[in-house]
Amino acid sequence: MGNLVLGIDDSGRGPLIGPMILAGILVDAEQETLLKKEGVADSKTILHPKRIVLAKTIKQNSYAHHITKTFPTELDNSLQTGTNLNTLEAKKVAEIINEINKGKYLKEKIKVIIDCPSVNTTAWKNTLIKFITNTSNLIIYCEHKADVNHVSVSAASILAKVTREEEVAKLKEKYGDLGSGYPSDPTTKAFLKAHGHSLSNAGIFRKTWSTWKKLFPNNDEKQTKLF
Repeated sequence: MGNLVLGIDDSGRGPLIGPMILAGILVDAEQETLLKKEGVADSKTILHPKRIVLAKTIKQNSYAHHITKTFPTELDNSLQTGTNLNTLEAKKVAEIINEINKGKYLKEKIKVIIDCPSVNTTAWKNTLIKFITNTSNLIIYCEHKADVNHVSVSAASILAKVTREEEVAKLKEKYGDLGSGYPSDPTTKAFLKAHGHSLSNAGIFRKTWSTWKKLFPNNDEKQTKLF
């Protein structure tokens, strides 16, 4: 064990429907090389069937991994009580770090690389550190495009995306085809128009999102001309 890297990335930060997922993966240099040879790269560049295969490979060829799921109700409660999305994501990243960086790993130097969700990487890193239990053995990097530039973060992006796709699939089984959950998706738009009001309290929509507020002002049946 040596040269450990903990890569962390998110999936589903922006959609109106479904959870935000964050994943962390702890690997060494040898495992990173193996994962790169297997085709691990930024999840956005890999098709769904390949992502599923790679997710299994990543879990099998790593020391540890941890995934957090933040559902719409928690997202809305956070924003309504004064914790913005960047801070909430910092808390979730810290949860991953705290979960993995314990026990025997506290004796190891770990390079933590995070695909930073904020424009201001320094300020966001300072916020993150407040929520980490122990930083004495950590070297923390918050970067933009980390999912493209670092294999460990690419691996985390794949785990996060596959997990989100699994959660969206569960919603589709229960409620029908709701698309990707992104407001720009025509299928999602149609689903919102048809079922937004009747499923308002089902816990699948992020009601603090501007798209929802425009569609359902004051959460009544009045809809805008978006459609």
